Amino acid sequence: MKNLKLLLITFFLIQGLATQAAKVDTLAIPSVAMNKTYNAAVVLPNSYSKSKAKYPVMYLLHGAYGHFRDWLRATPNKMTVKNLADQYDIIIVMPEGETFSFYLDSPVNKGSQFETYITKEVVQKIDQTYRTISEKKGRVITGLSMGGHGALYLATKHPEIYAAAGSMSGAVDMGTMKNMGIDTPERIDQLMEPVFGPQGASQEVYASHAVLNMIDKMKANGLPLIIDCGVDDFLIGPNRELHRRLVYNKVAHDYTERPGTHDWEYWENSVAYHALFFSKIFKTNTATAQ
Repeated sequence: MKNLKLLLITFFLIQGLATQAAKVDTLAIPSVAMNKTYNAAVVLPNSYSKSKAKYPVMYLLHGAYGHFRDWLRATPNKMTVKNLADQYDIIIVMPEGETFSFYLDSPVNKGSQFETYITKEVVQKIDQTYRTISEKKGRVITGLSMGGHGALYLATKHPEIYAAAGSMSGAVDMGTMKNMGIDTPERIDQLMEPVFGPQGASQEVYASHAVLNMIDKMKANGLPLIIDCGVDDFLIGPNRELHRRLVYNKVAHDYTERPGTHDWEYWENSVAYHALFFSKIFKTNTATAQ
């Protein structure tokens, strides 16, 4: 009898905790620019359904070879993103970026226009659908690997949209991708073809889109930046070079190297620091849920 009571108590405790967790929506977001529709995962904090407040939004981008649900299914602790939404009372949006888009508008393919999609169509749809603080002061963006590049790239080109940006293990120099050993050069060319055309692009084209070469614009914008990378990550070199250039040009930023490699254990740990960093930005901007 005691065991039965204990089981019942445990069951109801679990049920109670489940009802208090953040909620995940899958939202279809059409793209006029690409003439197609993609899904985004949207995590709403538990408090969202209990109030009429407007909420700040953190955009969280996935990496190459990935898709919009990666942050929900691939972290060792599957509650990571939900817990952060609850802890900081923020909406977290994870849009689709395809396998190798680098979140930019392809110069050769009208079917791959992810800069326009994320900055205009996704942001507009999110603000129309949810109670957001629909101003720059309540909107930040970060991501992992290709998504780290995307977050810095989009915020640097569109400082009127985002209050701050971050990068975890960012692929900040596309021109080096073939030399990283993550795949064969032929496979990298094939993956980049929808964005840069057959056999990839010239180094000049890669350089013109690389975050590593946007330091002057970052300095002019003055956005708060948080950048980190694992010391055993194959992308540590380009990240150190980005940090060096930012320091040399006196661009304020938060830069950290930690033990770790290019994997989900590292990113699960990293995203918590980014959420904390952004929460301070939101407080400074008086852009917290209220």
